[in-house]
Amino acid sequence: MSHTPDILTNPLTNKGTAFTLEERNKLGLTGRLPAAVETLDEQAKRAYEQLSRYEKPMEKYIFLDQLHNRNEVLYYRLLTDHLAEMLPIVYDPTVGDAIKQWSRDYRRSRAVYLNVNRPEDIRASFETLGLGAEDVDLIVCSDAEEILGIGDWGVNGTDISVGKLAVYTAAAGIDPSRVIAVNLDVGTDNEALLNDPTYLGNRHARVRGERYDHLINEYLKIASEMFPNALLHFEDFGPSNARRILVENREKYRIFNDDMQGTGAIVMAAVISGLKVTKQTFAEQRLVVYGAGTAGTGMADQISAAMERNGLSREEAKKRVWLIDINGLVTDDMPNLPNYQQEYARSATEVADWQRSEGKIGLLEVVKQVKPTILIGTSTDHGAFTEEVIKALCEGVERPILLPLSNPTERIEVMPQDAIPWSKGKALIATGIPVSPVQYNGTAFYIGQGNNALLYPGLGLGVIVSGASQVTDGMLLAAAEAVASQVNPQDLGAALLPPVDNLRASSATVAVAVAKQAIKDGVATKQSDNWVQSVQNAMWQAVYR
Repeated sequence: MSHTPDILTNPLTNKGTAFTLEERNKLGLTGRLPAAVETLDEQAKRAYEQLSRYEKPMEKYIFLDQLHNRNEVLYYRLLTDHLAEMLPIVYDPTVGDAIKQWSRDYRRSRAVYLNVNRPEDIRASFETLGLGAEDVDLIVCSDAEEILGIGDWGVNGTDISVGKLAVYTAAAGIDPSRVIAVNLDVGTDNEALLNDPTYLGNRHARVRGERYDHLINEYLKIASEMFPNALLHFEDFGPSNARRILVENREKYRIFNDDMQGTGAIVMAAVISGLKVTKQTFAEQRLVVYGAGTAGTGMADQISAAMERNGLSREEAKKRVWLIDINGLVTDDMPNLPNYQQEYARSATEVADWQRSEGKIGLLEVVKQVKPTILIGTSTDHGAFTEEVIKALCEGVERPILLPLSNPTERIEVMPQDAIPWSKGKALIATGIPVSPVQYNGTAFYIGQGNNALLYPGLGLGVIVSGASQVTDGMLLAAAEAVASQVNPQDLGAALLPPVDNLRASSATVAVAVAKQAIKDGVATKQSDNWVQSVQNAMWQAVYR
């Protein structure tokens, strides 16, 4: 039988045609590769040309996935060289399409699967990796209940964890040999999957309650015990679980939830930029969030926490937040309010005389009554920010901060090319999707994208470099300020957020700020007299060893 040397089959060690003749001789590869000895540059050029022959994003995704399984250095070299172009392929939106057909297209697994029916296997599952206590910096896990905008995809959601790790490495130089992707398979409520003969996960409804919590608690306990230095990143959990797991565990474990904290912090960065223009403080803001799910409420949490740091009490800060969901303005007389909305529910008596339509207090009425300084959209309700709403917003305040963050494009609350003329160029806008500059009255308005990739990779790197024992609100704010520091929003038409083109530099800036804040907050376990250098030294580069 033919045998291929391990060094060629292991994507972390394989250099392909870049093995020198001397290495080929020494490693038992003589005659196993074509005669040419190529440089990484030459390989990267060929791989990019191969990729460019594919037209469909899904074909590009599969090509990159196969390259990832063959040669990690070359894969990351390609990603790093063409990051802005590759991000939408290896992550949102293309990864969403890959997830829908993951079981059908199953190629190979890059993850650890933890089964709700066998919590006793968690330790053994991690042990199969052969990694020691000092060998892991980062674990990304998902139970795939709330994937991007596509919902519950069970074990198919594994590629969310894999894709997230790829962005951490490409954007912030997290060493790919020191990370683990985890899928928590707790079943799925997706009927199409349960009835699909090719589906590879547990074929039962999503487990909730005690058994679910037991799996989460065991996972946290064992992962943090086996890999005491690892940041435990939670991704795409359902709203009630996401917030609960974070609130209950963030002081016990080194845990981070990107949908709540990362999204909240990138919005903070856009608001910090906007406040440089309006010359106001957080304590003076009135926030309306349209779409009060995990992300929207996470933003309210962080913006109100910043109000408190500005001197308001918790009670005063909460009084400056209004949430609107599918039932209209969230008030304290509504039945079955989810726990994450209860904190911000307005008193029913306070709004007794506000205008209602079909029994609920709608967005336009809230904007007229509250005169918000910040209006955030996380509703996926396309076109909800109408001309009337935008005009009412601008009547209330001179330069409102307007953040229609829903994606993809067919879900966004308002397109900037409408909002800019409706607001006469006064609204300070960032979006959740990439948008080309908008021309209005002779000025080009650049629209920053609230892309979490600007923030979480650098945050993770800062946590790793400082050995922070937990992720504090102060560290999230420091990350947001570091992102905002990379743009000058003062000029008319300037973007509130930096472009994603220069993510590695951006991530390094964020990491330094986070590490310094970890020291201030008393959670760092490592010291440095030069954090800039420490961060540079920690960043893995896509080069052959």
